[in-house]
Amino acid sequence: MELVPDRGVGRAYEREILPGIADATASGRCRLDAIARWLQDVAYADLVDAGFEGRGAWIVRRTRIRAERFPRFGEPLTLRTFCSGIGRFSAERRTSIRGEDAAVETVSRWVCLDPEAGRPMRFAPDFLAVYEESAGGRDANVRLRHPDPPEDATREPWSFRAIEMDPAGHINNSHYWVPLEEGISAGPEPEEAIDAEIEYRDPAIAGEAVLLRDRSSLWIAAADGSIHASLIVA
Repeated sequence: MELVPDRGVGRAYEREILPGIADATASGRCRLDAIARWLQDVAYADLVDAGFEGRGAWIVRRTRIRAERFPRFGEPLTLRTFCSGIGRFSAERRTSIRGEDAAVETVSRWVCLDPEAGRPMRFAPDFLAVYEESAGGRDANVRLRHPDPPEDATREPWSFRAIEMDPAGHINNSHYWVPLEEGISAGPEPEEAIDAEIEYRDPAIAGEAVLLRDRSSLWIAAADGSIHASLIVA
């Protein structure tokens, strides 16, 4: 997904955070799964601040994180988020994470569902009045784009834990970043930017899963082969 610049028009929301011990590796680098959690937290805080709490259930379909310089434990950060694209029932959210040294740019596509019917819910006029100006007429298409894993992809076991479930009744989106983060944390500290995009397909629940790898791509699958999510690293 494109990381569009902030045009400085329409609504934007900012929040200050201080990364904690549980957000960081032994070296003090904040992990990708922690960053993903911050993104969903600031998105929810923005909706609450704008007066739309409880107006639909939001699920993320795709997220890109480009970390030029990773945040560090204890580094005061500013998260700035705005709507950078909007459709009938989907929206794109750009979020920047900045600190004294940290520089992270992210973008996510979200779908708004009717919590009772479980179907996409069209945005009401008052919602559009708040968020569509910053979008500048950009759409927020949520069609799946990532390829399926190749037949010769390497396989290894994985598992999701019950404590990774969220109030929506499935594994929280931040935990899908953990397999990628495991690989990064096992090696030397990254010296170059990390640019990765995740696409969520079928939600997972606690239990056994399978990791499928091919070069810089990773798929998280259920035991029956259905794909929960795919990760592509630039």
